[in-house]
Amino acid sequence: MPKIGMEPIRRKSLIEAAIAAIQARGSLDVTMSDIARRAGVSQGLAHHYFGSKEELIVSAMRYLLTEFGQSVRTRLNAARTPRERISAIIEASLASEQFQPGIVSAWLVFYNHAQSSSAARRLLNVYHKRLNSNLISALKPIAGPLAPEIAEGVASLIDGLYIREALSPQGRQPIAPRALVERYVDRMTSEEQSGGG
Repeated sequence: MPKIGMEPIRRKSLIEAAIAAIQARGSLDVTMSDIARRAGVSQGLAHHYFGSKEELIVSAMRYLLTEFGQSVRTRLNAARTPRERISAIIEASLASEQFQPGIVSAWLVFYNHAQSSSAARRLLNVYHKRLNSNLISALKPIAGPLAPEIAEGVASLIDGLYIREALSPQGRQPIAPRALVERYVDRMTSEEQSGGG
């Protein structure tokens, strides 16, 4: 008989084990048995909590998105101006904790998995919509009608620079990713405020 109150702990342990297994393998070519072994539970218990490997993989994605969302909210709560809110989103998106090997491996695999999994694709769509919405909200006071266009540019830079940084052999590019995105925002918003194009 399962111990009362153990389910959340075991579910989290299985999710973290799934992320670690994906990192070790570099793909989704892992089994529930591998993941359960890493989590220190039986394969039957893993299936009991998640039903299938796909459900566990999607739960691992949701877990990472929830952790990321909390990081964004914490930084946004400390921001006092619209420009600080933009910086908070950029900082959360390209913060050092996002480049931990397990998280990087998981995200690269999840992006690939979203091509064939509707559940994974839906989660990534939610992430993209929230990122876009947060950026537009922060940009509107300083960029006016160009806010959606600038938000699209910022989101594209964040995603592209994340992948480039994650795959960089030294883990560093000539210009730090956050600084590059900040410069883009400054350039685009100063052009809008000066009436340039």
